Amino acid sequence: MLYRLFLCCCVQCKISGILSGMNKIEQEKLKETLTILRGEHRDLDDAIQALSGLSVPDMIQIQRLKKRKLTVRDEIVKAESKLLPDIIA
Repeated sequence: MLYRLFLCCCVQCKISGILSGMNKIEQEKLKETLTILRGEHRDLDDAIQALSGLSVPDMIQIQRLKKRKLTVRDEIVKAESKLLPDIIA
């Protein structure tokens, strides 16, 4: 029990230390970037669904949008990992 408590405290200290290394302005910019990227990801999904619903869908355009959507998703994951780093205790 005491060991678990110790690990929890150590993890919290590491998270606090990492986030304190990033100043408030950088954190806010990162949050703003995440909001923009999530919106773009949602818009791409809507565009893909709309194109797929056409009687003769443009498969090349759909593939381009899907590729861009994956790229945006990767950028979201990178930004999230900077904001909340994965710490293995």
